[in-house]
Amino acid sequence: MGIPHYVKAALLAAPALALLAGCSKLNGGSHAGHDAPQAKAATIEQLAQQTGCTLSGRRNADELRQGACQTGTGRYTVVGFTTDQGQKAWLEEAKPWGGSYLVGKRWIIVATAPILETLRHQVGGDIVNGRQHHGT
Repeated sequence: MGIPHYVKAALLAAPALALLAGCSKLNGGSHAGHDAPQAKAATIEQLAQQTGCTLSGRRNADELRQGACQTGTGRYTVVGFTTDQGQKAWLEEAKPWGGSYLVGKRWIIVATAPILETLRHQVGGDIVNGRQHHGT
């Protein structure tokens, strides 16, 4: 039995996303937003519109789609998934690389924690942090 496509996609995307997000100084976990809207299922295009960006560098695979955003808030990557299982597998493969993730229903936004906190107020979701890495 081979490796599922969504795991392969996560393995390919995680290093690039970790570089974008940087290593998080926060511990792993989730920060539920008390003052953020409830996250709704959305396409990457809908998330881009809600956050005021025009997607660039789009990539499409069977199980996910991703695009890059640059706004006054900062740089971030938006990833949309076709299944909940694919999203969960991608996140589990990405977390060891560090970084911070804003997790919604079948979508994830990857950026630094301060950018994600701002975006969380626009689209909802929970902030989840990858493993902590220490530079030398």
